Amino acid sequence: MNTPEEPEPGAQLHAVAPQLRALRRRAGLTLEAAARDAGLSPAHLSRLETGHRQPSLPMLLALARIYGTTVSELLGETVPDRDAIVRAADMEPTRAGGWTYVQAGASGRGMQALRVRVPYGSQGDIVRVHPGEEWLYVLQGRLRLRLGDAVHLLAPGDSAHFDSLTPHRLAAEDHDGVELLFVHTLLQSPTATLCLGPLTGELS
Repeated sequence: MNTPEEPEPGAQLHAVAPQLRALRRRAGLTLEAAARDAGLSPAHLSRLETGHRQPSLPMLLALARIYGTTVSELLGETVPDRDAIVRAADMEPTRAGGWTYVQAGASGRGMQALRVRVPYGSQGDIVRVHPGEEWLYVLQGRLRLRLGDAVHLLAPGDSAHFDSLTPHRLAAEDHDGVELLFVHTLLQSPTATLCLGPLTGELS
């Protein structure tokens, strides 16, 4: 796994960087203002926009909220006619913060469905708090899910459905990682009014 200072290889990183800059400018925000709202330094955001660092999923969530868009748009993903059917061959995997995820539903709807792979040791210390609901289903491996003060170990076939305002943390229990189906209501909000709560831990 790459160190926090090293971007992961691949063309996806270079596709994200200019999109981040273009959407910030579309939102009418300076680098300094956007960085402040996202809880980043201007230098860190500049490195994201130039492709020298890769954003983690929590960073993408925060930037999508600030820019009034979706993570799919930040990543340059478009589904022109919001087709009801999503073909596996049409969906390219995206890597952010060590996670690998593939869209499993059309963009621009009230829910977003993803197929997510979480490697062992990736972002296990990041606590998320934000509006919305989340549902996840374990496909492979075992997931350690912390909801508030309770810790749950989920095996393949287990699922969880919870209010995203409950502080939550996801981590792979086994060295082979864990693969999930993940549905949530936050990323598709068309406005910037949703409040992303405190994120603790290293966001890189």
